[in-house]
Amino acid sequence: MERGLMNADDAARSAARVMARCDALAEISETAGQLTRVYLSPEHMRANARVGEWMRAAGMQVWQDEVGNICGRYEAAQPGAPAILLGSHLDTVRNAGRYDGMLGVVTAIEVVQWLHQQQRRLPLAVEIVGFGDEEGTRFGITLLGSRGITGQWPESWPSHPDGNSITVAQAMQDVGLDAARIGQAARQQEAIVAYLELHIEQGPCLEQANLPLGVVTAINGARRLSCVFTGEAGHAGTVPMTQRKDALAAAAEWMVYIEQRTQQLDPQLVATVGTLSCAPGAVNVIPGEVNLTLDVRGPQDQPLAALLSDLLTQAEAIALRRGISFSADEYYRIAATACDPRLQQAFSAAVTQVQGASMLLPSGAGHDAIAIAERWPVGMLFVRCDRGISHHPAESVRETDVASAIQAYLHTVQHLATVP
Repeated sequence: MERGLMNADDAARSAARVMARCDALAEISETAGQLTRVYLSPEHMRANARVGEWMRAAGMQVWQDEVGNICGRYEAAQPGAPAILLGSHLDTVRNAGRYDGMLGVVTAIEVVQWLHQQQRRLPLAVEIVGFGDEEGTRFGITLLGSRGITGQWPESWPSHPDGNSITVAQAMQDVGLDAARIGQAARQQEAIVAYLELHIEQGPCLEQANLPLGVVTAINGARRLSCVFTGEAGHAGTVPMTQRKDALAAAAEWMVYIEQRTQQLDPQLVATVGTLSCAPGAVNVIPGEVNLTLDVRGPQDQPLAALLSDLLTQAEAIALRRGISFSADEYYRIAATACDPRLQQAFSAAVTQVQGASMLLPSGAGHDAIAIAERWPVGMLFVRCDRGISHHPAESVRETDVASAIQAYLHTVQHLATVP
């Protein structure tokens, strides 16, 4: 075994520990029999404490920052050197799976654990962060943890309420944090050289390719729109088919076009009509109005914008031809986040060494790396998950895949820390 690489036996032991620790974190939940852990809850603090214990056992200095992230530092050969930051999130959606977010934090600890056992210090420090909020489950605003360390909290966030009218500031006070000190969580630009995040794929592509690991090229940008077709309601038995202004028929025609056109343009673009309602909504009345949502995503902003323009143009054409009207209101927009080419190459080299080939793929889901990329280079490593299922109790990964992931993760960290 080449010096500095984790052997298969060590990787297997590390993977078994990761699986057990993900199980242990899954027990820290506000609901018995389900996994729900939200930002600034007692369960959040318990998870931080448990992860902090594991960090200390791996030779790290540990602290909780001013927005509730749990942080650890494994010092460099020369104390005070900049750090490679590793991390993911410890919060969950409601009735969640046990690997989304947590797997990235716990595998990062294994990287440092191996270095500590080998008594090896790198030219760069290695830091780990378990972000307190990525999902936005409690307050409906996302990436609070990662935007804390980038210093990008809007002034409105502390006063934002949850479903019980408890504000972020009040929730912080309840767990011993002070909203007036939020700015102190921000890290200096020169303190971090790069951010790496390991995450389950949350999709089926790696499984389809029969590969444990993949390297992320970009995190998809997204646009979300509320759309309306407005026609004319009428009696289902008396209005001839040729004289109808059926809003639902127009929406159905558009939905088929959305599916077909998106497939034609680019295999990495996706478009979804996720909700649909029609009025008046009676079995014997022609639908006069249909409200629906459109979600379009892609790893590059220009093709995404071109797709959206195409789809909206077609909706207007359908409405015009049918003698009805169409309108759309965009209510959510986030730009695509490109992963750093150098970090992609480093991950790809490590993945190729571990599994013989490297697959590049975009991320259709959002991650903390979106926020971090506004200040530092980011790279992401995906781990295959069963049938692509995520945000669900059936979320599952193979222990052997986790072993491969830890090997690739460690190799990448050591390479980036030692090669200028």
